[in-house]
Amino acid sequence: MQSKATTPKEYMVSLPEERKEAMAKLRKIILDNLPKGFKETIGYGMLCYVVPHSIYPKGYHCNPKLPLPFLSVASQKNFIAVYHMGIYADEKLLNWFTEEYAKVSKAKLDMGKSCIRFKKPDQIPFDFIGDLVKKMTVENWIALYEKNFTKK
Repeated sequence: MQSKATTPKEYMVSLPEERKEAMAKLRKIILDNLPKGFKETIGYGMLCYVVPHSIYPKGYHCNPKLPLPFLSVASQKNFIAVYHMGIYADEKLLNWFTEEYAKVSKAKLDMGKSCIRFKKPDQIPFDFIGDLVKKMTVENWIALYEKNFTKK
């Protein structure tokens, strides 16, 4: 369910009514906790938080014309998804996340490599997502990205 929105505001307006409140709260918690330097944009039909070319001119290795992706949020057909590339790239962060998640949520963790799925919007641990978001600075993410994903 990829959105055709071209701005974050358009994306939020285009959401189904039953998702608007949860997505607005999720977006706010991300923006309130996102370290300095990341920029909110639209990419791949969802809200994206990226390292802009002004900070990381090399861009994304898959397509250097795109800024370096870090975090995305999407209202999918059957769930709300948070895609956090740091979890995918940093085993220590992944371990922290999976251990702490059980303490803050009664729902079973539904997760892929970087995708955290929430089938019920009322089960999103918003403050915990905020804690996750602030755990990695732009500088940390660039260093981790270059270590794990760029060719030497």
